[in-house]
Amino acid sequence: MNAPRPDAARRRDLRRPRWLPAPAFWRGRGWLRGLGVCVGLSLAAEADAQTRGSAALTERLAERAAQTREIVYFLQQPETHAFDLYHDYTETRPGVGRYLNVVRPGSRVSNPSAILLDTGQPLETRTLRGADITAAGLDIGEPVRPESEVVSIEFPPVPPGHTTRLRIAETYTDSVRYRLEGDELIWDRAFGRPANAVVLPAGWYLTHSAVPGTVSRLADGRIRIDFVNPRLDEIQVLLVARRRPR
Repeated sequence: MNAPRPDAARRRDLRRPRWLPAPAFWRGRGWLRGLGVCVGLSLAAEADAQTRGSAALTERLAERAAQTREIVYFLQQPETHAFDLYHDYTETRPGVGRYLNVVRPGSRVSNPSAILLDTGQPLETRTLRGADITAAGLDIGEPVRPESEVVSIEFPPVPPGHTTRLRIAETYTDSVRYRLEGDELIWDRAFGRPANAVVLPAGWYLTHSAVPGTVSRLADGRIRIDFVNPRLDEIQVLLVARRRPR
Protein backbone atom coordinates (compact mmCIF):
# COMPACT_ATOMS: atom_id res chain seq x y z
CA MET A 1 0.00 0.00 0.00
CA ASN A 2 1.37 3.36 -1.00
CA ALA A 3 2.08 5.85 1.77
CA PRO A 4 -0.05 8.99 1.68
CA ARG A 5 1.51 11.91 -0.01
CA PRO A 6 2.79 14.64 2.31
CA ASP A 7 0.37 17.22 0.92
CA ALA A 8 -2.61 14.89 1.64
CA ALA A 9 -1.42 14.39 5.20
CA ARG A 10 -1.15 18.13 5.61
CA ARG A 11 -4.73 18.54 4.35
CA ARG A 12 -5.99 16.04 6.96
CA ASP A 13 -4.08 17.87 9.70
CA LEU A 14 -5.59 21.19 8.63
CA ARG A 15 -9.09 19.75 9.08
CA ARG A 16 -8.24 18.93 12.73
CA PRO A 17 -7.54 21.82 15.17
CA ARG A 18 -3.96 21.79 16.40
CA TRP A 19 -5.08 21.49 20.05
CA LEU A 20 -7.13 18.33 19.32
CA PRO A 21 -5.08 15.10 19.67
CA ALA A 22 -4.85 12.67 16.77
CA PRO A 23 -7.39 9.77 16.68
CA ALA A 24 -4.81 7.33 18.05
CA PHE A 25 -4.72 9.35 21.28
CA TRP A 26 -8.33 8.45 22.21
CA ARG A 27 -7.94 4.68 21.98
CA GLY A 28 -8.24 3.10 25.45
CA ARG A 29 -9.29 6.37 27.05
CA GLY A 30 -12.93 5.62 27.94
CA TRP A 31 -12.56 7.66 31.12
CA LEU A 32 -12.67 10.76 28.96
CA ARG A 33 -16.17 9.84 27.81
CA GLY A 34 -17.12 9.53 31.49
CA LEU A 35 -15.64 12.97 32.05
CA GLY A 36 -17.83 14.33 29.29
CA VAL A 37 -20.90 12.82 30.94
CA CYS A 38 -19.94 14.41 34.29
CA VAL A 39 -19.47 17.80 32.65
CA GLY A 40 -22.86 17.46 30.96
CA LEU A 41 -24.56 16.55 34.22
CA SER A 42 -22.83 19.45 35.96
CA LEU A 43 -24.04 21.92 33.34
CA ALA A 44 -27.59 20.53 33.58
CA ALA A 45 -27.53 20.84 37.37
CA GLU A 46 -26.27 24.40 37.07
CA ALA A 47 -29.06 25.29 34.65
CA ASP A 48 -31.63 23.73 37.00
CA ALA A 49 -30.19 25.67 39.94
CA GLN A 50 -30.42 28.89 37.93
CA THR A 51 -34.07 28.18 37.15
CA ARG A 52 -34.87 27.46 40.77
CA GLY A 53 -32.79 30.46 41.79
CA SER A 54 -34.83 32.74 39.55
CA ALA A 55 -38.05 31.54 41.21
CA ALA A 56 -36.50 32.10 44.63
CA LEU A 57 -35.41 35.61 43.65
CA THR A 58 -38.94 36.42 42.50
CA GLU A 59 -40.37 35.15 45.79
CA ARG A 60 -37.88 37.17 47.83
CA LEU A 61 -38.48 40.40 45.91
CA ALA A 62 -42.26 40.13 45.66
CA GLU A 63 -43.07 41.86 48.95
CA ARG A 64 -39.83 43.23 50.38
CA ALA A 65 -39.08 45.52 47.45
CA ALA A 66 -42.68 46.70 47.14
CA GLN A 67 -43.07 47.44 50.88
CA THR A 68 -46.61 46.02 50.92
CA ARG A 69 -46.67 45.02 54.60
CA GLU A 70 -47.05 47.43 57.50
CA ILE A 71 -47.90 46.67 61.12
CA VAL A 72 -48.58 48.87 64.15
CA TYR A 73 -48.65 47.55 67.73
CA PHE A 74 -50.67 49.38 70.40
CA LEU A 75 -49.45 48.21 73.81
CA GLN A 76 -51.94 47.92 76.64
CA GLN A 77 -50.71 48.34 80.21
CA PRO A 78 -47.83 45.87 80.71
CA GLU A 79 -49.49 44.08 83.63
CA THR A 80 -51.97 42.64 81.10
CA HIS A 81 -49.25 41.32 78.70
CA ALA A 82 -51.71 42.32 75.95
CA PHE A 83 -51.42 44.47 72.85
CA ASP A 84 -53.65 45.37 69.92
CA LEU A 85 -52.38 45.60 66.37
CA TYR A 86 -53.41 46.25 62.84
CA HIS A 87 -51.62 44.79 59.87
CA ASP A 88 -51.96 46.15 56.33
CA TYR A 89 -51.17 43.89 53.39
CA THR A 90 -51.55 44.14 49.61
CA GLU A 91 -52.41 40.93 47.75
CA THR A 92 -51.26 41.02 44.11
CA ARG A 93 -51.61 37.38 43.00
CA PRO A 94 -54.56 36.79 40.65
CA GLY A 95 -57.09 34.30 41.99
CA VAL A 96 -55.92 34.44 45.62
CA GLY A 97 -58.80 34.94 48.08
CA ARG A 98 -57.44 33.93 51.47
CA TYR A 99 -54.84 35.28 53.88
CA LEU A 100 -53.41 33.17 56.73
CA ASN A 101 -51.91 34.85 59.77
CA VAL A 102 -49.96 32.28 61.79
CA VAL A 103 -49.76 33.07 65.50
CA ARG A 104 -46.29 32.88 67.02
CA PRO A 105 -45.67 30.18 69.62
CA GLY A 106 -46.24 31.58 73.10
CA SER A 107 -48.86 34.09 71.93
CA ARG A 108 -52.64 33.83 71.95
CA VAL A 109 -54.90 35.75 69.59
CA SER A 110 -58.39 37.14 70.20
CA ASN A 111 -60.88 39.53 68.58
CA PRO A 112 -59.69 39.14 64.97
CA SER A 113 -61.33 41.33 62.34
CA ALA A 114 -60.52 42.43 58.81
CA ILE A 115 -61.69 44.86 56.15
CA LEU A 116 -60.98 45.66 52.51
CA LEU A 117 -59.30 49.05 52.66
CA ASP A 118 -60.34 49.77 49.07
CA THR A 119 -64.06 49.62 49.94
CA GLY A 120 -64.38 49.30 53.73
CA GLN A 121 -66.11 45.92 53.31
CA PRO A 122 -65.88 43.72 56.45
CA LEU A 123 -64.35 40.30 55.85
CA GLU A 124 -64.99 36.90 57.38
CA THR A 125 -62.31 35.69 59.82
CA ARG A 126 -61.84 32.31 61.48
CA THR A 127 -59.44 31.24 64.23
CA LEU A 128 -58.33 27.61 63.93
CA ARG A 129 -56.12 25.52 66.19
CA GLY A 130 -54.34 22.20 65.92
CA ALA A 131 -56.35 19.48 64.19
CA ASP A 132 -58.89 22.02 62.88
CA ILE A 133 -56.12 23.53 60.70
CA THR A 134 -55.41 20.14 59.15
CA ALA A 135 -59.11 19.37 58.71
CA ALA A 136 -59.57 22.66 56.84
CA GLY A 137 -56.73 21.73 54.47
CA LEU A 138 -54.76 24.90 55.24
CA ASP A 139 -51.06 25.13 54.43
CA ILE A 140 -49.51 27.31 57.14
CA GLY A 141 -45.95 26.84 55.89
CA GLU A 142 -44.84 24.74 58.85
CA PRO A 143 -45.80 21.47 60.55
CA VAL A 144 -49.17 21.66 62.31
CA ARG A 145 -48.90 20.95 66.05
CA PRO A 146 -51.65 20.71 68.69
CA GLU A 147 -50.74 24.23 69.88
CA SER A 148 -50.62 25.74 66.35
CA GLU A 149 -52.98 28.65 65.83
CA VAL A 150 -53.89 30.57 62.68
CA VAL A 151 -56.32 33.32 61.71
CA SER A 152 -57.86 32.77 58.26
CA ILE A 153 -59.25 35.79 56.39
CA GLU A 154 -61.45 35.22 53.33
CA PHE A 155 -61.88 37.89 50.65
CA PRO A 156 -63.01 38.05 46.99
CA PRO A 157 -60.33 36.52 44.73
CA VAL A 158 -58.05 39.11 43.18
CA PRO A 159 -58.94 39.73 39.50
CA PRO A 160 -56.11 39.71 36.94
CA GLY A 161 -54.45 43.10 36.71
CA HIS A 162 -55.82 44.24 40.11
CA THR A 163 -54.66 44.30 43.73
CA THR A 164 -56.47 43.98 47.07
CA ARG A 165 -55.45 45.95 50.16
CA LEU A 166 -56.38 44.31 53.48
CA ARG A 167 -56.34 45.54 57.06
CA ILE A 168 -56.31 42.86 59.74
CA ALA A 169 -56.82 43.78 63.40
CA GLU A 170 -56.19 41.48 66.37
CA THR A 171 -55.45 41.42 70.09
CA TYR A 172 -52.55 39.32 71.35
CA THR A 173 -51.45 38.17 74.78
CA ASP A 174 -47.80 37.23 75.26
CA SER A 175 -46.35 37.15 78.78
CA VAL A 176 -42.82 36.36 77.55
CA ARG A 177 -42.31 39.04 74.90
CA TYR A 178 -44.34 41.77 76.66
CA ARG A 179 -43.97 42.07 80.40
CA LEU A 180 -43.21 44.22 83.44
CA GLU A 181 -39.85 43.79 85.19
CA GLY A 182 -39.75 45.79 88.40
CA ASP A 183 -40.92 49.24 87.35
CA GLU A 184 -39.85 48.88 83.71
CA LEU A 185 -41.91 47.93 80.68
CA ILE A 186 -40.15 45.35 78.49
CA TRP A 187 -41.07 44.78 74.84
CA ASP A 188 -38.91 42.04 73.29
CA ARG A 189 -40.11 40.94 69.87
CA ALA A 190 -38.60 40.17 66.45
CA PHE A 191 -39.87 42.14 63.45
CA GLY A 192 -39.65 40.59 60.00
CA ARG A 193 -41.81 43.02 58.03
CA PRO A 194 -40.32 46.08 56.32
CA ALA A 195 -42.33 48.70 58.25
CA ASN A 196 -43.13 48.27 61.96
CA ALA A 197 -44.29 50.64 64.69
CA VAL A 198 -44.91 50.33 68.43
CA VAL A 199 -47.13 52.71 70.42
CA LEU A 200 -46.43 52.70 74.15
CA PRO A 201 -49.37 52.67 76.57
CA ALA A 202 -50.57 55.99 77.96
CA GLY A 203 -48.39 57.29 80.79
CA TRP A 204 -45.11 55.66 79.67
CA TYR A 205 -41.96 57.10 78.08
CA LEU A 206 -39.13 55.36 76.22
CA THR A 207 -35.74 54.94 77.95
CA HIS A 208 -33.92 52.40 75.73
CA SER A 209 -34.17 50.83 72.28
CA ALA A 210 -31.78 48.13 71.07
CA VAL A 211 -32.59 48.92 67.41
CA PRO A 212 -32.54 52.41 65.85
CA GLY A 213 -36.02 53.87 65.40
CA THR A 214 -37.87 57.15 64.90
CA VAL A 215 -39.57 58.40 68.06
CA SER A 216 -42.61 60.67 67.88
CA ARG A 217 -45.43 61.84 70.14
CA LEU A 218 -49.05 61.26 69.13
CA ALA A 219 -51.76 63.88 69.61
CA ASP A 220 -52.97 62.11 72.78
CA GLY A 221 -49.45 62.14 74.29
CA ARG A 222 -48.54 58.49 73.67
CA ILE A 223 -45.06 57.68 72.35
CA ARG A 224 -44.69 55.95 68.97
CA ILE A 225 -41.48 54.29 67.74
CA ASP A 226 -41.18 53.46 64.02
CA PHE A 227 -38.74 50.87 62.72
CA VAL A 228 -37.66 50.18 59.14
CA ASN A 229 -36.26 46.73 58.45
CA PRO A 230 -34.35 46.83 55.14
CA ARG A 231 -32.94 43.35 55.67
CA LEU A 232 -34.27 40.00 54.47
CA ASP A 233 -34.25 38.57 57.99
CA GLU A 234 -35.64 39.82 61.31
CA ILE A 235 -34.58 42.66 63.57
CA GLN A 236 -34.61 41.84 67.29
CA VAL A 237 -36.40 44.82 68.83
CA LEU A 238 -36.00 45.37 72.56
CA LEU A 239 -37.69 48.37 74.15
CA VAL A 240 -37.55 49.54 77.75
CA ALA A 241 -39.93 52.19 79.10
CA ARG A 242 -40.83 53.81 82.45
CA ARG A 243 -43.94 55.43 83.84
CA ARG A 244 -44.14 59.19 83.69
CA PRO A 245 -43.84 60.89 87.07
CA ARG A 246 -47.20 62.07 88.35
